[in-house]
Amino acid sequence: MIFTACALVAHKKGAKLENFKDLDFSDLKNRIIKVLEESYSDEMKSNEKLKIIKEQYEKITCDKEGDKNAMGDFIDNVMKISHFLNSDDWNGEDVMMIFFNEFNRYLPKKPDYGQVFTPAHIISLMYRITGVTHKDNVLDAACGSGAFLIHAMGEMISELGGKANEKAMLEICNNRLFGIEISKDLFTLACANMLIHKDGKTNLIQADSRDKEICEWIKNKKITKVLMNPPYENKYGVYTIVENVLNNVCDGAMCAFLLPDNKLEVGKSKAEKWLKKHSLLKIIKLPDEIFNGKAGVSTSIFLFKAHEPQNDKEIFACHIKEDGLETVKNKGRQDTKEKWKNELEPYWLDVIYKTSGDESCQWLKPSEHLSYQMPKEPFSITQKDFKKVVLDYMLFEQGIDKKDFEKALLESLLYDSNISLDDTAISIALNKENNEE
Repeated sequence: MIFTACALVAHKKGAKLENFKDLDFSDLKNRIIKVLEESYSDEMKSNEKLKIIKEQYEKITCDKEGDKNAMGDFIDNVMKISHFLNSDDWNGEDVMMIFFNEFNRYLPKKPDYGQVFTPAHIISLMYRITGVTHKDNVLDAACGSGAFLIHAMGEMISELGGKANEKAMLEICNNRLFGIEISKDLFTLACANMLIHKDGKTNLIQADSRDKEICEWIKNKKITKVLMNPPYENKYGVYTIVENVLNNVCDGAMCAFLLPDNKLEVGKSKAEKWLKKHSLLKIIKLPDEIFNGKAGVSTSIFLFKAHEPQNDKEIFACHIKEDGLETVKNKGRQDTKEKWKNELEPYWLDVIYKTSGDESCQWLKPSEHLSYQMPKEPFSITQKDFKKVVLDYMLFEQGIDKKDFEKALLESLLYDSNISLDDTAISIALNKENNEE
């Protein structure tokens, strides 16, 4: 993935990859890194991000070392991919996440980064409900491959006229996007992602968002919007990460976290501590299938407003029951009929903005609930249920073993199909009673 990304960047920087097709892997690898070093010579001196990319790049090996045909095919594919990335159709898709998910299918052992990559349509929803604009400073403190930041980049650039506005692009890329990632592998992918989209200076750092030192870094960036899908398990410090972010962003910053439905309920003592300083405005429960079974957990978007105490303000909640996506073989869940894009996303944005308009809408008291409350099934009992309970009681009262009963019942049914279950139970009970007497 890193090799592919670096080849794409080299192509963007003017390297004529078609001239590299006769090289073996070692020579091709050296040519690509040379182009990057020359293109980013000034930035390399002070940009830790570029140094880490080079460090990870140099570790890459290939099992087709001397296969020039394989290298030629690789170059052809990189040039095809580059064509799509250079077109005006690009609108913030996370290229490295696409590569990661695709390559990950073929790995015998899946890497564990404590993270599930966020589907593109949920990224879009979170971007919109937080009201991000080109004037915001956007943070993802567990940025993975950079999906939220890449999407924000695309939307903010479009807002200012698209790629033709070079000055606006540089302003957004250099001064508006901030990311933190603890895994060096994922951090390298995020850096490569940014480089692919003509950005060498986005404020990405490889660090642990649980550390106290990171709090000062966040505070200095004057963050106004947060888009995050932090790791869910407690061993990765999810509560500490969320708290560090909330406590160090600007007053009034809108912060959207994608978390398991019950995460704040389970960690209620921690959440109550947050609510003394910050407000939980909205909870949007998402469809269970959004991660295509990979997360193994139901999730919600929790929308906070920083540095405004909750007090007794109620929390708006709603439930997006389905997103209109369909599972495509070997390609995961996709909006094939554009039902989400054209119908469901506009509908839910309206509901979330107005805090009304759908039967799932709820208002929660923070002292009682910190998650969307699924409606309870109305209690009902059928005649069949009643008979079963009565029968179980009769067996218990008479001390009849269920296995004996089943055996006797089977024998009764074999000889007389007109005998009912009740008759059989009563018969066994009476026989037992007579024998005891």
